[in-house]
Amino acid sequence: MEKKLVINVNDHETRVALLEDGTIAELLIERRDESTIAGNVYKGKVVRVLPGMQAAFVDIGLHHAAFLHASDLYYKHTNELDGIFSGGDALEDELPLNGDGFEHGSKEVEIQHIEEYLTEGQEILVQVAKSPLGTKGARVTTHISLPGRFLVLMPTSTRIGVSRRIEYEEERARLKKIATELSQGKHGYIVRTAAENMPEEKLAYEMGFVKNLWENLQIKFQTASAPALLHQELSASLRAVRDLLTHEADTVIIDSRVGYESVLSFLDGFMPSLKSSVSLYEEAEPIFDAYNLEGDITRALNRKIWLKSGGYIVLDHTEALLAIDVNTGRYVGKYNLEETILKTNLEAVKEIAYQIRLRDIGGIIIIDFIDMEKKANQEKVFMALQDALKKDKSKTNVLPISELGLVQMTRKRIREPLTRTLCEPCFYCEGQGYLLSRKTICFYIYREIFRQARDFTGNRFAIRVNPDIAELLHGEENHLMVNLEKKVGKRVVIYPDETYHMEQYDVFEVLSD
Repeated sequence: MEKKLVINVNDHETRVALLEDGTIAELLIERRDESTIAGNVYKGKVVRVLPGMQAAFVDIGLHHAAFLHASDLYYKHTNELDGIFSGGDALEDELPLNGDGFEHGSKEVEIQHIEEYLTEGQEILVQVAKSPLGTKGARVTTHISLPGRFLVLMPTSTRIGVSRRIEYEEERARLKKIATELSQGKHGYIVRTAAENMPEEKLAYEMGFVKNLWENLQIKFQTASAPALLHQELSASLRAVRDLLTHEADTVIIDSRVGYESVLSFLDGFMPSLKSSVSLYEEAEPIFDAYNLEGDITRALNRKIWLKSGGYIVLDHTEALLAIDVNTGRYVGKYNLEETILKTNLEAVKEIAYQIRLRDIGGIIIIDFIDMEKKANQEKVFMALQDALKKDKSKTNVLPISELGLVQMTRKRIREPLTRTLCEPCFYCEGQGYLLSRKTICFYIYREIFRQARDFTGNRFAIRVNPDIAELLHGEENHLMVNLEKKVGKRVVIYPDETYHMEQYDVFEVLSD
């Protein structure tokens, strides 16, 4: 499979697309705002401790205070750094293109009463695990993780791990032995997939690099005034090159000379041999147009996605979850209903896995497959879904199809989904997804005039409405106005106004001609 990274850079936005055989598989859009801070390390100040929630809010200098849960806290008091914490050890090594969160496993010490370890005004070192999502502030952790190309340093742990994506046991054992000897039990490390077959010298060099980074962070913590940014994660383009080049992508093409030179400079320090894999795009046609990506991005914003067979899926976001409905649509099959349903569900599985990954949908996901009578067919669909999700580097947990034909699953949420990044709630329906029908609005107007008629002293009514409503009142619903004029004994004049919302109208009296 041919894989490449296509990077579009301008002054305000960077877009990174991972292409698999010419089809966009993952997309990261990074803008210059608070939504791109995952991985950053801050000196924060505790502003509120909530014992009932076993959590605290930490000021890290953003619009909203960050959220710190007790499960992300391990207390260690030192004379030098009051509030430096240690703990977690199991890093999810392979980071998705559109998420740089760090996931820790079991803690060496479980915090039972957060109020015993944190107080308001206390200064602590935290890392952003999840960027702000909507109105929610960032989620932070005290388990710091500093990734390099081959290793991830976890200064608050002493355990050594190796990426699960390195398959050969001999190589895994070799890398673990090297990392264990080099670390000397002082810090924990995860050996990343990119370290496969790397010589010990390269690992030793990078271990020194990330250790120096951690030591500089501690010095900055002592001298900076909270809240303060102490360490900023790499830009989207450099992060993609660090995490995906060679194992997830064979080549990189970027349309910015400054970005191109930045990537080459970055590779100089890690893997000079990869510089030949990077090329500069200098054609007049925009790079995403040249690779036919804009249409796929637009399609990823649609509520309804058609399948090749004629079936379709519908994706509906709620406050708490995403609901996906599968329908046969125009597909009528060739032999029998059960076969038609099975084929539609199997085709939908591939599209659902693709859309979840491309849109970077996280949290709870409910999939309503078309009901299948045969248990064997249900098992086929479930296994196909699990297989399709293997390409997704974000952690997923999928439950078997229920008796109601539903699949419940979760996907690790790091960043805002694509729809949140590129869209905003409709200013007409304010996110409801519905407007009052035009006929309903006409009836509202009728009742409003009838309600106020007794208090009017003028000789006619004037109605100011959206042009579409005015057209309906003059045409198909004109009988309403005729009937109204007979009942109230006054003339009704309709004025269209293009500035009016579809549901907006004003009724006022006219005293004379």
